[in-house]
This record gives sequence, C-alpha cells and structure tokens, in this order.
Amino acid sequence: MQSLAIFRPLGALPARFRRARLLIVGCGDVGLRVVRALQGEGAGAGQGRASAFGAPRLRVLALTSTPARVGELRAQGITPLRGNLDAPATLRRLAGLATHVLHLAPPPAEGGAAAWWIDPRTEALVRVLRLRTRPRALVYASTSGVYGDCAGAWVRETRPLAPATARAQRRANAERAVRHLGRAGVRTSILRIPGIYAPDRAGGTPEARLRKGTPALAPQDDVFTNHIHADDLARACLAALWRGRPQRAYHVCDMQPMKMGDYFDLAADLYGLPRPPRLARSAAQAQLPPLLLSFMSESRRLDNRRLLHELRLRLRYPTVAEGLRAG
Repeated sequence: MQSLAIFRPLGALPARFRRARLLIVGCGDVGLRVVRALQGEGAGAGQGRASAFGAPRLRVLALTSTPARVGELRAQGITPLRGNLDAPATLRRLAGLATHVLHLAPPPAEGGAAAWWIDPRTEALVRVLRLRTRPRALVYASTSGVYGDCAGAWVRETRPLAPATARAQRRANAERAVRHLGRAGVRTSILRIPGIYAPDRAGGTPEARLRKGTPALAPQDDVFTNHIHADDLARACLAALWRGRPQRAYHVCDMQPMKMGDYFDLAADLYGLPRPPRLARSAAQAQLPPLLLSFMSESRRLDNRRLLHELRLRLRYPTVAEGLRAG
C-alpha cells in the first residue's frame, strides 16, 4: 500500500458543525436504502428521535460527482456535496465534516499501470478524513472475494486474505487503508459482502440471466455462494456504524449458503421459467466469458455469527427464497 501522508490539522470546526452527521460516500442503491432505513427509524435528515440502531438525531450528507443527482439526493432529505474520489483536490471540503462515514464506493474498475492492486479512491478519502477532527466511526463495504477460493469451506472473519483477482486485490488494499485510519483512533468496521440481491434493485435478481438461458455448472463442479438482501445490507451498515467493535470485520450474509446452480434453480421455479442448463467446468471454460467464469471459480460458505451476535442484527430475509418472494 502506498504510504498515507500525514497532514497538519486545519483546526476545530464551528459549533454548528458539531452535531452528529453521517456522510455517505458512494450513495447509490444501498446508500439510499440506508437513508430510508434511518428515516423509518425516526432519525432521518436531521429530525426525529434516536433509532433502534443507537443512531442519534443526525443530518445525512452524500458525496456526488454527478450534477444530475443533486436534485434526487435533496428529494430524499440528503444534503449533496460535490466531489469526486478520482479527483482528490475536490474532497478537501469533507475534512472534519462528518462524525460518521459510510464508504460504499467501489475501487476503480482498473488500477494504475504501475499499481494495479491499489484503490486510490479509498486512499484519497482516508487522507482527507485525517485533515481535521476525525470521524468517530467509519464503515467500509468490502467484498467476500478478498478470501479467494476456499474450496467450499466455512469461513470466519479471521481467515487470512488471499484475493485471487485484480478487483479483489484492490478491495484488500482498501481494507488496509481503512485499518490504517483505525489505528489513528477512528472506530472502523469492514463489511465483507457477497452477492447483493433484491427484486426492486436494478439487476438485483437472476431473472434476466434465466431468460437468456445462461448455463450453470453441473452439480459435481458447482460452487457455494452467499447472498444478502439489499435492505438487510442497509440495516447492517447502520448497525456497524453505531454498534461495530473497533477495527472489526463482519460477514454480511444471510443464513443460507447455496450452490450457485441451486440458487438459479430456485429463482427459475419462483418465476415460472426453465431451469438453466448445466455444464461441466471444462465445457463452461470454453463457452462462458472470463468475468462470469471468475465468479464460478471461488467457493466458500460465510459464517455470519458476528453479524447476528455482535451487531445484533435480525435479518428480515434470512433465506433467498423469502427475499425473492418479497418482491
């Protein structure tokens, strides 16, 4: 990881900035669900009582690099802040602004030529958060892909990371940057997230894939996958922001690891569509694109006991069947 520069503090903020503020970085579908969950608990957009997650009365801000999104964010009760993670000079206004930060932005699709494993977006965010009064807590949305292939074994958060793809290595680099900030006194939490689904999320179900007839692996070659409904993920983000233990990783997944083909079969039956054809791995390697094959090359079952016991999260959709039917 590239070294994180130490900056001279800019000084204390005026009193009007000292109340609790949540900054969402990467406020897409999941970020908006987080805000709706807060509002549903009575703690949204600067008014209401403390929520069931322990969140105080607070104001929600969101970083956006897209002018067209400003109106959408305001309509949701969010204060938009213009800035771009790919242009670090635009982030300086974030220094000392938030008491809590939810970092949902992914790394770039490709790394730099000389440092393809680095997530420059997370490093830029971490640098600016060190400029003034640091946030009390930061939650980073990572991926379960940082473990690489585990041959179907049960995986706990203490397992050493072994990212096998460039995108997973950039996620592991982002985790290291977040932990570095944690050593500076910020209570950081890392959420390792598998496949996100929801019937009301763009591309949030396998229906389109099923309609195309995309094959799945034959049972003897199939891999275990894990899932989380987008609404439960949003609630896990809030639980981690106010209940997460310092410098702790959490698996955010439901109670039902499944073979990938079984997941597609279940969805096909729910939608009244044909089940996908099954291919041996050797045939799949000749027919399917590399990106799809990469998801078929890693098998693991995530242990979510920390999520349930430490964060005290009660899943609304403990199984994929319940989550898909909810739509």
